[in-house]
Amino acid sequence: MRTPIGVLLAALIALPAAGQTARKTLTLSDCIRLALGAQSAVTVARQESEVAGHGLTQARAGFLPQVQYGNGYTYNSPRRDSRDEFSFVALNGIREYTSQLTAVQELDTSGRVRAALARARADRDAAAVNLRLTERDLKRAVAAAFYQLLLARRLVVVNQEALAEGRSFEKRARLLFENGEAAQADLVKASSQVAFLEQAQRAAELEAQIANHALASFWTREVADPLSVADALEQPLTPPEPPAPASEPFMRRLEFNLLEAQRRGFQADARRARAELFPQASFVFQYGLDSLRWSMRERGYAAFVNLNIPVFDWLKTRSLARQFQLRTRQVETTREITARNFSRDYQTAAARVKLIYDQLEFTQSQVKLSEENLRLSRVRYEGGEGTALDVVAAQNQLTQARMNHYTAVANYLNARADLEVAAGS
Repeated sequence: MRTPIGVLLAALIALPAAGQTARKTLTLSDCIRLALGAQSAVTVARQESEVAGHGLTQARAGFLPQVQYGNGYTYNSPRRDSRDEFSFVALNGIREYTSQLTAVQELDTSGRVRAALARARADRDAAAVNLRLTERDLKRAVAAAFYQLLLARRLVVVNQEALAEGRSFEKRARLLFENGEAAQADLVKASSQVAFLEQAQRAAELEAQIANHALASFWTREVADPLSVADALEQPLTPPEPPAPASEPFMRRLEFNLLEAQRRGFQADARRARAELFPQASFVFQYGLDSLRWSMRERGYAAFVNLNIPVFDWLKTRSLARQFQLRTRQVETTREITARNFSRDYQTAAARVKLIYDQLEFTQSQVKLSEENLRLSRVRYEGGEGTALDVVAAQNQLTQARMNHYTAVANYLNARADLEVAAGS
């Protein structure tokens, strides 16, 4: 009467190619590992983190002296009336030779370099947090695709079982009709049910192929190759843990770290803008040759101390610093709003996990009752006490009950994954 469930599940979940040895069965952890190893948004975020690291190196270089060695030769045409005098007053002679080692050290009396370093550190931290966020989102997307594939293949099995049951009933109704023991209407009902189930079976198979494509696309372009995945829908489900009283696990979410990095970045920008209002000093040391003839005896050294004092900037610097201060307050406001939203998301996710877990017992009971109802409907029909419509209705009820059960299991696994994200795990 019914195809064994184990045989169908093995055929649809493993899906080994003909004449091919069994490929490795992928768990959810395997799929996540493959997705993280492939080129993805995580790769881009990792590159952005490396870019931010180089920015920090550049900011630190501002505290080190800049050293360069320059060589030059200048020719100044002599005057027409006196060949021993040069014509351009701004130059030192007819021929000038320079070969100097120059070191420049910024003293950062205004705090501009320190502010640039603080901004670079904030950018580095923000890039690191963004990398972790991208990895988390990729893992969640892979998990959703993984559970969707399992559910789609499970629904294919359910539809196959329903189709086998429908064909068996159609065969029995045809035999009874040919023997004059059943009406033609019974045969029509049974045949129409088979036609409906065949259409549902094709649709379920298409959904399973699409789900296979979605999961495989995370790490390969050969998305049409059937994946062999471990059936997590048959594994024992752990009940949800009650939340601790007066706890706020959602405050561990990475988004708060990102907002903190943004806040520190805007504070650094404000300090860097205010630095334009303070004096900035630098020290320059030169050693080498700057002479009218090329002779190392002419070498010497010079030292300069520069101090730039801003006098008037038409309030531009103050306005720019004020802008960054307001952006800092915006981040603080966003943090408070985000905390409330994350509190809502966490409580919603926790309630959803508990509700779906409580529903699993009812869906299992529905499956058992629907199986018994179908059995009794077949018995009544065989005994002439029931109608073909009762059998068809019982078949539809059993199919829907099985679909509801496996959908609830997949929804529970997805809800637990959402709860982990909402709790900052």
